Amino acid sequence: MYTFLPKNPPLKNYKTKKRTLLNLQKIASELPKLLLTNKVQVTIKNLKKEDLSIDILINKKSEKEINLAMAHLSFIAHAYIWGGEKPEKILPEVIAKPWVKLSNYLGRPPILSYASYCLHNWYKIDKSQPISLENVALINNFLGGVDEDWFVTIHVCIEDAASNAIDAAYKLSRLKKSDKTRDFLKYLKAISSSLKKVNFIFSKMPEKCDPYVYYHRVRPYIFGTKDNPDLKEGLIYENQYDNKPQFFRGETGAQSSIIPFLDGALGIYHTNDNLRHYLNEMRDYMPPKHRKMIEYVENKSKAKEVIFNSKQLMKSYNECLEEIRKFRAQHLEYAATYIHKQAQVKNPFGTGGSTVRGTGGTPFMKYLKKHRDETQKQKI
Repeated sequence: MYTFLPKNPPLKNYKTKKRTLLNLQKIASELPKLLLTNKVQVTIKNLKKEDLSIDILINKKSEKEINLAMAHLSFIAHAYIWGGEKPEKILPEVIAKPWVKLSNYLGRPPILSYASYCLHNWYKIDKSQPISLENVALINNFLGGVDEDWFVTIHVCIEDAASNAIDAAYKLSRLKKSDKTRDFLKYLKAISSSLKKVNFIFSKMPEKCDPYVYYHRVRPYIFGTKDNPDLKEGLIYENQYDNKPQFFRGETGAQSSIIPFLDGALGIYHTNDNLRHYLNEMRDYMPPKHRKMIEYVENKSKAKEVIFNSKQLMKSYNECLEEIRKFRAQHLEYAATYIHKQAQVKNPFGTGGSTVRGTGGTPFMKYLKKHRDETQKQKI
């Protein structure tokens, strides 16, 4: 089955016994306490330059451990940047050097991305049971607590629920115009059925993730440095990139490969404007294999051409688009509730960040509306 969530749960601990890796794990596991007591910056500044080295993992090409280290470094770095009274403009070499090395190896920027925040940041409480909201916990947190865990766990379970849609969309994209109508119909129905489960899970977000808590205690740590008014001059990765400021997007659901993949397989197009440029840019933050899968279905799929000539297929196709529209509409509703409305409330703990731009650095309300409306317009 083709899916974007790792088929086997990510590692919680390093198998390689190395002092520097134990340092990484210890600091990452203590982030909630370090943030609460304002000790993240002093803890990092007291480290020696090679205290968080990950060279042994790259030499071994230990993929699961590399993903764990990338998550650890990403969480630690963001806690360092955003966990003080004001954002840090220089990231110390002890974090910057291994982070840049891992990002080069993995083919995505040194910033907390969706892959590290969600895809490689979970485990099953009961290994014998399937993934569910009752059986998934997080490996890494910032402040921790029910609301932060629920926010990320919802996304993990969405990725799992979307697996059948991704697999069906891939198979749909491989069909030829000469293939039987029933094959097209089978995969379209599988996509819509899977997306109904996705939307059901997404609808449960408010049950355990309070908008106030999200805005003030979850959102502040996942911002990037590009188009961010709080770091207008970017971030310097000490002794990396010739000490020139770097600008990278923050963690955002737009870095999930699910919707772009389905857009590609179903022939949903977005007009060539700033939004389209942004969506394409988000692929730079995805694992390279995911990017290639999206490009494959975009170039390969002939489904829409076949569907145009079949009333039977049109109905099932429109059902798929309706589920995608519902997902985008729900996302828009959450943006209003969890960000816009919370901007009115005084913040006693850190900063909620920009109320106009999302964590990815975009005018999110405008973009989310456009996503939803363009999906609706492309029903047949």
